[in-house]
Amino acid sequence: MFRRQLSGVLLVLAACIVLQGVGAVFALREAERQVVRGRLASDIHQGFVQLSATKQRLRSWVTQHKIGAGGNPAERDDLLQQMQQNLGELALLAQKAAALGLDGRDSQEHAARTDAVQVLGHNVHALGQALAQVKTLPADMPARLGWDTLSEVFEKSEGRDLRELIAQSVERESAAMQRERQAADATLARIRWLWIGMALSLALLALGATVYFARALRRPIDELVQGAHMLRQGRLQHRVPLDDQDEFSDVARSMNAMAAALEKHQQQETEHRQRLESEVRERTSALHEANQSLQQTDTRRRQLLADISHELRTPTTAIRGEAEITLRGGERPAAQYREALQRIVMTSRQLGSVIDDLLAMARSDMETLSMVPQRVDLSEPLADALAQAQALAGERHILIEAQTMQTAAVHVMGDAQRLCQLLLLLLDNAVRYSHPAGCVSLRWWRSDEESPTLVLQVVDHGIGIPAEELHQVFDRHFRGRTARLHRAAGSGLGLPIAKALAQAHGGSLTLESPANEATGQGTRVQLRLPLLPFPPAAAPNAS
Repeated sequence: MFRRQLSGVLLVLAACIVLQGVGAVFALREAERQVVRGRLASDIHQGFVQLSATKQRLRSWVTQHKIGAGGNPAERDDLLQQMQQNLGELALLAQKAAALGLDGRDSQEHAARTDAVQVLGHNVHALGQALAQVKTLPADMPARLGWDTLSEVFEKSEGRDLRELIAQSVERESAAMQRERQAADATLARIRWLWIGMALSLALLALGATVYFARALRRPIDELVQGAHMLRQGRLQHRVPLDDQDEFSDVARSMNAMAAALEKHQQQETEHRQRLESEVRERTSALHEANQSLQQTDTRRRQLLADISHELRTPTTAIRGEAEITLRGGERPAAQYREALQRIVMTSRQLGSVIDDLLAMARSDMETLSMVPQRVDLSEPLADALAQAQALAGERHILIEAQTMQTAAVHVMGDAQRLCQLLLLLLDNAVRYSHPAGCVSLRWWRSDEESPTLVLQVVDHGIGIPAEELHQVFDRHFRGRTARLHRAAGSGLGLPIAKALAQAHGGSLTLESPANEATGQGTRVQLRLPLLPFPPAAAPNAS
């Protein structure tokens, strides 16, 4: 309702402003027309006055010339030219006056003006011819006689008295000028009253609209302000009492609905807060337990870093000492250099193994290890891993029995370098925890129970793993009591890294430690990898 009323008032005000603008344009055009008419009347009057004055100056020149008291012919010509120019301007002004209706309905005034301009034109032409023959009178000749000769030319033209004609023209144009001034004053007075009336009408209309809307809007605005104040204070039970069918009532209904929704949300928030407080207490307790677990893990990590630092320092010192001893003194046989280099190589391998463990530990997850998956013939990484494991096993006089894997017999999708690392970790772990002069066996076979799978098994007859520690062998940094007694140095990362690598290749890794009456306890690690189909040019070879 208020929107329609306000729109109507604004349209009325806009229409009034447009009408006022149209009236202003009309008034300006009328005022301009009156100014032009008044200026034209003044110019015509001034033209006749100036023509009369120029004619008197020409009469004076003739008198001076006759009596020999001066009278330069150039001055005569200038005066005649001025009169002709004044007559030309008067003719143009007469035409403009007729076009603008300066004479009103009186056509005789325009005819008289035109007639006067024509008569005066003929007179100026005759004056020019007569004055060209004017000469100075002899001394013995009376001046009156010379003047009477030209008086007829100055005062008469076409049988009419020029003095009376000019006087009538000046009087007529003076009356026209006064008439136009009065008309301009009347026009300005009408415009002034028109503007005053329009301004008063517009002001009264605006004042009436202001008073009406001020009275009509006061109550709903006060109610809305009070409702907003109540909501700001948190009194959500308050409702704005506006039930009309207007815009403010729509706003009031929206505010009431918002207050009801906020009240409902406040109740829900209270319930949620209570529930969250209970959950926070439970989570705080869980976080406290987790913090204690993290502190224990950090303690184990610090111990691990200390062990790795010791292992890094020992082989580094051994490599440097071996090199210094070999280089000390004179030349030696090649066999001694070869032996020294072999010892350095062995120690470097041990150092590389420790560094690999350290790098693996620095990476928070094994998934961050870079891999380049492609079709891989498993015989190649297996051969590389066996070659490196044989060197490690030779130091402890341990025999590695490996089942032969023919070239192109087994294909998997993976990274050849990572697969070699995985197999070497399994063989190295079996060698390190075997008894001196023991035996480690590696076997593999193909399983097609659910999908083509390679099963690779590494079995040793070493110290074994207690049953209560089997569930922790794949935890990072874990080393069982028996493992620490058998080999003090170690990072506890070998098996976790191996399991992560197996999973990265889509496989699995399991570990068992069965009792063996003949050799004591040992360990059996079983690796399962998904196989790829044989390429068209290759065929599987039975083993």
